Amino acid sequence: MAMHPFTLAFLLALALATGVKLWLASRHVRHVAGNRELLPPEFSGSITLAAHRKAADYTVAKTRLAMIETAVGAVMVLAFTLGGGLESISAGWARVFESGGYAHGIALIFSVVVIGSIIDLPFGIYRTFVIEERFGFNRMTASLFIIDLLKHTAVGAAIGIPLLFGVLWLMAQMGDNWWLYVWLAWAAFNLLLLTLYPTLIAPLFNKFSPLEDSSLRERIENLLKKCGFRAQGLFVMDSSKRSSHGNAYFTGFGRAKRIVLFDTLIQRLSAAEIEAVLAHELGHFSHRHVWKRIGVLFLSSLALLWLLGQLIGLDWFYTSLGAQTRSMAMALMLFFMALPSFIFLLQPLASYFSRMQEFEADAYAASHSQASDLVQALVKLYRDNAATLTPDPVHSAFYDSHPPAMTRIARLHAASAG
Repeated sequence: MAMHPFTLAFLLALALATGVKLWLASRHVRHVAGNRELLPPEFSGSITLAAHRKAADYTVAKTRLAMIETAVGAVMVLAFTLGGGLESISAGWARVFESGGYAHGIALIFSVVVIGSIIDLPFGIYRTFVIEERFGFNRMTASLFIIDLLKHTAVGAAIGIPLLFGVLWLMAQMGDNWWLYVWLAWAAFNLLLLTLYPTLIAPLFNKFSPLEDSSLRERIENLLKKCGFRAQGLFVMDSSKRSSHGNAYFTGFGRAKRIVLFDTLIQRLSAAEIEAVLAHELGHFSHRHVWKRIGVLFLSSLALLWLLGQLIGLDWFYTSLGAQTRSMAMALMLFFMALPSFIFLLQPLASYFSRMQEFEADAYAASHSQASDLVQALVKLYRDNAATLTPDPVHSAFYDSHPPAMTRIARLHAASAG
């Protein structure tokens, strides 16, 4: 029996995506390892050769694990689709629930999520308790890891099951234009989640305390006034109970916006450096990067749901991906399992625009704080987080949402000199 053209296209797309991922990762490992003993001269006065070696070894260890995850992920997609995994799970739940009903659909999707999570779990354990532990970053205990896992599962079920029911109901009740109603519901849900996440969900996992350092608080508040930015509060997150990595971020939506500093960041950076880091984050808001990303996400999701709407009634869409059962839930699973392989080669485009936005945010920070302070902060973060200074250029162009360290620092030095 001849293979359906779409089956062949899917296999070729999956093979190409998997092959390119493994090729890029192997390039990255070779390049980083090959430059392990070569500290870039630009960092010779701020980062030691020992720290550079540590960053190289850390990057290589993470990338090699990611290569195994890539291979396992490809096998898992094949097993669920052409291997008949989705069909078998659907048939199993059909003995319990009415086939094609809401309960059957939710059980099918939930089962796939659980199986995928179980397969991913050993990688998460190895990453946390072997790689992060080996390089001195892990502060997670086994009990906290388990508690986090249970909390994530509970929150995911509490949010995901009602959302999934709503999606399946709209798909069944709204006729041929169901995809538009699902998109509207999905967009509204995401905006609501952005608003509620800082106050309802994030505190389930971390403790957020008001920033107590009065001088740092005053400095940040002056920066916010100068930039015309309003936040609900300045908070310190107890990230040190899980990791020694440092960071800062803005979270929330509308009036619920918050500024969050990792406690590890406050321990490592000076007040001027923290101000510069926050000025960079404010640059994203000033240039409306958040809204632009949300807009791209919403438009792309609309296009994808429309595409699914065209495929969902076609018998070959199911059979060419290994399924005999036709249902809304089956269509969703097949579509979102096959999709990543077909759009993978668009990744460099997304990475490019992200890096351009990072340059814009850096320029904003340089104009609202001292560029030299941001340089010093970045160098400390590169060093303390063991970020490689010598990524493979092709790998970096394909994946990196932030510019390479040397390129970014060079631009900031130029801004400082100017």
